[in-house]
Amino acid sequence: MTMGLALEPAGPNRYRLARQGAMRVDAYVYLNESLRRDFDEPVALQQLADAASLPGVVHRVVGMPDIHQGFGLPIGGVVATDARTGVVSAGAVGYDINCGVRLIRSDLARSDASRQRLRQLMEAVERRIPAGVGKRSRHRELASRLPEILVGGGARLVELGYGTPDDVEATEQYGRVAGADPDAVSREALERADQLATVGGGNHFIEIGYVERVLDARLAERFGLFEGQLTVLVHSGSRGFGHQICADYAGAMAQEASRHGIALPSRGLAAAPIDSALGRRYLGAMHCAINFAFANRQLMTHDIREAFAEVLGQSWEALGMRVVYDVAHNIAKFEEHFGRRLLVHRKGATRALPAGHPVNPRRYVASGHPVLMPGSMGTASYVAVGLPGIEETFTSANHGAGRVLSRAEARRQFSRERLQASLGEVLYNVADVRAIADEAPGAYKDIDAVVDTLAEIGLTRKVARLRPLAVIKGEGD
Repeated sequence: MTMGLALEPAGPNRYRLARQGAMRVDAYVYLNESLRRDFDEPVALQQLADAASLPGVVHRVVGMPDIHQGFGLPIGGVVATDARTGVVSAGAVGYDINCGVRLIRSDLARSDASRQRLRQLMEAVERRIPAGVGKRSRHRELASRLPEILVGGGARLVELGYGTPDDVEATEQYGRVAGADPDAVSREALERADQLATVGGGNHFIEIGYVERVLDARLAERFGLFEGQLTVLVHSGSRGFGHQICADYAGAMAQEASRHGIALPSRGLAAAPIDSALGRRYLGAMHCAINFAFANRQLMTHDIREAFAEVLGQSWEALGMRVVYDVAHNIAKFEEHFGRRLLVHRKGATRALPAGHPVNPRRYVASGHPVLMPGSMGTASYVAVGLPGIEETFTSANHGAGRVLSRAEARRQFSRERLQASLGEVLYNVADVRAIADEAPGAYKDIDAVVDTLAEIGLTRKVARLRPLAVIKGEGD
């Protein structure tokens, strides 16, 4: 569909895209004044309008402060459909199913990591964890365990000795979603499932950083964070395995849409009724990819701990390297909102359950779980929590900073010298920094403005601000 789309003010940091045409509900975009001033995302707005026309969509469609154009649904998009009468859309979840972030804290201080020591830590991590598009796992011992991992996720890896029960406790959904169906996964996808404990390319990374500033002392203490503390952020997902599952089912949903009486707003939002054979198969395959991604980040945690222990000459336990939390960004989950059971699609958005919410992990019921919002490789990242009012976004928050430049445009604009200047003292792992020019800090929105948007209106609370010291990234989109 094509229509004239315009945002109208709808309250502090809220803008409404009023229902029109085939839209069944309104769409809301969350922007503060500075983001609104620079906002120019006509394609993303069209994608929100398209999502608002899906069968069974309820309440509203949401655009997060980091919103930008995606495949079907914009990155930073949230759409919920009725669990009984609605649809599931592979494109509204995305290709990198359960792309997510894990934060590992330590008892180390920034002063414990000289530039030489940081370089040693980076090299020890890289020996264990391949980075880049198409890289394969070095954990060949787990190849025969793939069916168990697809069903059991990160929790199964912990059972096999690659972590502790505390890691599971600090992972969304305890590192495993039920309903995974390996029989719903294509042969092509299974052939791409050899990438456990790999980072990938694009915006994925392993970042050694530190807590620059504590913004809520009580919550920071509960999360095990303190100023000057050395931390590790891990950002990766289901790799080629999840990508293939999305490709398989987005194509199948587009082919079968008319048979189910669905008029597709765009091919990128191809969908199937949740309670159809195709819808159930996709959910079973998607759950396999979710579990694969949880396992990917769990296995990287194991390898990172080993790397730190090797370089620093102490066990990871003695170094205090515990998982703070692990959150998913690209996912569809059955949840209760507004008295209804819904299938909530989050694409480039993270769940942000407030204190007291019964679905919180046991250790975070009283506080709300940590919400992890990474910036770019040269700027800050945030730890936050959701507050009770966040129900208006289906308990969702932004997943990061959000791009303002395409990868091709970032490569065109950022020379080697300009990119190095923007990174400052941050160490990076590639021989030529131009290889990761598409991830230049200037290609992203201002992370402070993005995070402030929800915090200013009482939907989230900032807990801590992190800064990068050394970043491991893989080449390729």
